[in-house]
Amino acid sequence: MKVLIPSSLRSYTGQKHEVEADGATLGDVLSDLERRYRGLRFRIITEQDTVRPHIAIYINEDPTRNLTTPLRPGDQIHIITALSGG
Repeated sequence: MKVLIPSSLRSYTGQKHEVEADGATLGDVLSDLERRYRGLRFRIITEQDTVRPHIAIYINEDPTRNLTTPLRPGDQIHIITALSGG
C-alpha cells in the first residue's frame, strides 16, 4: 500500500515522498517500512510502541494512533510531523 512520507523523514527513504509497504495492520506496515528503510520506525513509534506525540497518522482521511488498526488493500497512509521552532 502507498505510504506518504513527510519531508522531515525522507532522509530514511532516499528522499522518496511516497513508498510502498505491506501489512494487515498499521503496526505491520510500520514494521515493513523498518525492514525497507532502517531507522524510520523509531522516528514514528516510541520504545513503548505508541505513536510519538509530534506525529499524526492518517489512513485514507481518518486519523489514528492505534497500531492495531486494520488495513485494506488500496488504503493510503499519510504520516505527518509537527513543525516546531521560533
